Amino acid sequence: MNIAQLEKTQHASRYAKHVWQVYADEIQQDQQQYPFQQVLTRQDIQHLVTQAVSHLSNEHEFMKALRVLRARLMFRWIYQDVNQLTNVIALTQELSDFADASMIVAKQFARIALVEKYGEPIGYDGAVQDLIVIAMGKLGAQELNLSSDIDLIFAFDEQGETNGKKCIDVQQFCVLWGQKLIYLLDHVSADGFVFRVDMRLRPWGDGSALAVSHAALEKYLLQHGREWERYAWIKARVVSGGSAGQALLQMTRPFVFRRYVDYSAFEAMREMKTLIEREVERRQSKDDIKLGAGGIREIEFIVQVFQLIYGGSKLELQDRSCLTNLSHLATAELLSQTEVDTLTDAYLFLRRVEHAIQAIDDQQTQILPTTPELQQCLLMTLAFSSWDRFLHVLDQKRQVVSEQFKKLIQHHVPKENTTSIQHLDEQLKTALDDASYALVTQFWASHSLQKMPAKALERLKTFWPLCITQVLQLSEPQLAIQHLIPLIESIMRRSVYFVMLIESKGALQRLVKMAEVSPWICAELTQYPVLLDDFLTMDFELPKKHDLVDALRHQLLRVEIDQVEDQMRVLRLFKKSYVLGVAASDVLAESPLMKVSDALTDIAETCVQATLHLAYQAVAQRFGFPLDMQGQRCHLAQHRFAVIGYGKLGGIELGYGSDLDLVFIHDLDEQADTDGRKAITGFEFAFKVAQKFMSLMITQTLDGRAYEIDTRLRPSGEAGVLVTSIHAYARYQRQSAWLWEHQALVRARSIAGDAQLCEQFERIRAEILTQVREPKSLAQEVKNMRQKMKDHLGSSKIAQKEGIFHLKQDSGGIVDIEFMAQYIVLLGSHANPDLARYPDNVRILEDAARFGYLSATESQNLIHAYLSERATSHRRALANHNMQVCAADWQTTRDIVCKLWHKLIDSVAQSDATEQ
Repeated sequence: MNIAQLEKTQHASRYAKHVWQVYADEIQQDQQQYPFQQVLTRQDIQHLVTQAVSHLSNEHEFMKALRVLRARLMFRWIYQDVNQLTNVIALTQELSDFADASMIVAKQFARIALVEKYGEPIGYDGAVQDLIVIAMGKLGAQELNLSSDIDLIFAFDEQGETNGKKCIDVQQFCVLWGQKLIYLLDHVSADGFVFRVDMRLRPWGDGSALAVSHAALEKYLLQHGREWERYAWIKARVVSGGSAGQALLQMTRPFVFRRYVDYSAFEAMREMKTLIEREVERRQSKDDIKLGAGGIREIEFIVQVFQLIYGGSKLELQDRSCLTNLSHLATAELLSQTEVDTLTDAYLFLRRVEHAIQAIDDQQTQILPTTPELQQCLLMTLAFSSWDRFLHVLDQKRQVVSEQFKKLIQHHVPKENTTSIQHLDEQLKTALDDASYALVTQFWASHSLQKMPAKALERLKTFWPLCITQVLQLSEPQLAIQHLIPLIESIMRRSVYFVMLIESKGALQRLVKMAEVSPWICAELTQYPVLLDDFLTMDFELPKKHDLVDALRHQLLRVEIDQVEDQMRVLRLFKKSYVLGVAASDVLAESPLMKVSDALTDIAETCVQATLHLAYQAVAQRFGFPLDMQGQRCHLAQHRFAVIGYGKLGGIELGYGSDLDLVFIHDLDEQADTDGRKAITGFEFAFKVAQKFMSLMITQTLDGRAYEIDTRLRPSGEAGVLVTSIHAYARYQRQSAWLWEHQALVRARSIAGDAQLCEQFERIRAEILTQVREPKSLAQEVKNMRQKMKDHLGSSKIAQKEGIFHLKQDSGGIVDIEFMAQYIVLLGSHANPDLARYPDNVRILEDAARFGYLSATESQNLIHAYLSERATSHRRALANHNMQVCAADWQTTRDIVCKLWHKLIDSVAQSDATEQ
């Protein structure tokens, strides 16, 4: 160790001088192992920390060892900084690595005593819970100062309780765990401290629980997260917590980085800066190189405001490091290379000054010293010859930062140069009918608009001419206005949507076009404005099933098992958001009908599967697990419960307003008790699962229902029990079911549940459908059932005379084609079992041609008619129209369907009647 460098270090830092006097021998040993000219890697620091405490079980000795190591390392870093053997980037990285390593060993040490007393913390899903440690601020960005405190947030994945003799809940365990971790690091003993710990960035700050669950944190950010917290979470980093920690951090990203260009960040930054300036003024600390004008905080603000504005679309701006993001700003052409170079130079200089200030007495301060003695310490570290010379350079650096900051926060949200509002109003009045223009007049005179905050009203006035310019380009502007006005009224309280629509011309064009062609979509957005977040940023590609499953699973994982209202909200918004996306793809991208139906069916299946899991889990948590017919415990993975989809769901042909026809089956021992503290029979368990499923799906909440559900196709219909054993279901189908119930079975398939049970159902379905049936009596029963449906659901005679055709229920409509497909399956499956393989009508009709029940031309004609009628029914649903259309427009299609109906069914049934 160089003597001159050692003396310089002691003159520059009174703290380093004290440490040398106490630990000179240890520091010399450290220098031999890791020379001061050498950079310490993360592995080096982990080794030093582990070596210092790994053999210790006594709390006092553990704390002493960490504090002594900290003092020795602090001397090393101050020595390197004073003698220019390191740089700001390397120094802050090593400091951050030491903080990480210290927290990890302290966390491990703190856990031991807690587990001995309370047992392991176990979540509801049976997984051992970890304490997730999230670093915020400079530690999160791995830019820690010489004497910085560390900002932390503690979390855990899910609720539950410990498994020891003295049980406490997981949150209480994690709170105790976090308290001990803080004590081990923060407590000031005779040997000092390791790190000062600040927990005020957690949800609700001081006075709230020290540790929060993933679900609670997500709910807080969604409902209560403030703008300054978006800035704070930019630098968030998981120090410890494994995959659960990474999942939690991933959950926070949409809160921080909006998926659209978010110009509202400018305003939030101005407000935050004003508050800081007031605080600096109050403390009379203009010489604060962090918070004062042109200080470190202004550089960080410059970087962070660009991150918040563009980070959702420019992923490279989601980095935590200030310097790294500065370089990305040049690459993205958001700042010039010269501006970035100037800010980078100023940042490195100011951070070096900050270290020099803190090195003097190991104090957390960024204020320039005022006494000649301390000023000399600073000059020695920074290698300046005089205080005046130092101030001159410092002022130059701060001046360029201040100028760049002022330039950035000026109001410069781009506004499109549109026609004057008065001229637009005149054009609008000409383009609209009187009723539509009256809506516009009433809107601008409304009481709710007069009560809007000034900021929101300004955004609305910027948005309005851009919107009207798009409306005037439509062929039906009055339709768009009629649907847009209620939507605009519904989002006035969340005027950030106006900001997005102002900045995203494409999103505005899509919204206006939707208002013209799909009142249904507009009505959904009006009733549930939260859906706009997804709608305005979607790419209009139809979703893949595995993506749907993953998305819903991740959303529900973040909800505690006992938070039923939150579960229902997730289910409803998931369904509505994705169905809305499919509708948009249908209308704007003109996606094929069958792919649209596939997507709608996939969404429903995903909801059914997730809801069954939630229902089974909730009942099992309360009553324990049941036994199956072989006496095996039916845990979540093999629960011997299944949901069967009938009708459009079973046939993979869902529309936008379709309800779900469901049947519940199980293979539980109905007489055996569950293994919970409050035991119930297997039958009661199955019944409660079905009830819970229905409740989660159909309960009316502020977000509506997930789906309407019809269970009348279960054995014995409404007179039957809600859930049936697989054996009773098979017996009913073999011995008691009506022919129409076998017809319904054609379009049935297992949707969710235990794989083995689903296979049993498919075998029963195949057995029933492949029975031998007498053709004439089959045709007559199918004809009779179809006539009953026409009588009850078809168009009235008056409507028919007026030229009305009901696309679904009248002769030649959708149901005629469905009945013909079902008839062919019931007629021919005993000879050709593959006819019963598929539940959807198109593939049944294709197979009917393959096995000779229809000619190729007849099959294609029916398929074309079926798809045409269904496509029109989809369009009419999106337009909020009923299924009644002009009969003359459909005469050719109806003739084809009716002719084939007569050939397949009427003629066979009539021959039966003649013989009788």
